[in-house]
Amino acid sequence: MSLFSSLSQFIRDVTVGDGGKKSFADDDKRLAAAALLFHLVDVDGVVEESESRKLKEILQRHYELSDAETVELVEAAKQKDSEAVDLYGFTSVLKRSTDEEERLAIVEMMWEVVYADGQVHEFEDNTIWRVAELLGISTRDRMTLRQKVARSQPEGTVEG
Repeated sequence: MSLFSSLSQFIRDVTVGDGGKKSFADDDKRLAAAALLFHLVDVDGVVEESESRKLKEILQRHYELSDAETVELVEAAKQKDSEAVDLYGFTSVLKRSTDEEERLAIVEMMWEVVYADGQVHEFEDNTIWRVAELLGISTRDRMTLRQKVARSQPEGTVEG
């Protein structure tokens, strides 16, 4: 190991910690998607346990993460969402790094998070509409995904 790479590693260790092993870079599509999902959980000002649990479940399943990786991703997503001025930063990463199928999957995951507490708040609906627009998802596709997720909910648990 050269002196330069040793120095670089030392600086990374000091600034990032954990031996420089930052699992989710700022331009990681998983972090961008998780930040959008976390934003959705938090948009109505109340983080319901059911939504939080669903968020972790969805991310773990979709990205095939361990429990520890899922917790790390959610924490990183909370941090990114708190620093974000708008949704464009996240959607631009996703627009660059994912195909249409993955973008549709992200919108579907958003609906799953929204329906986790059994109701769709107008802020949640509006957020998904804006994200879908920024991701280039048609209104038809957005509404089809909403209906698909709503139909998959237990009988009598969906309002709005």
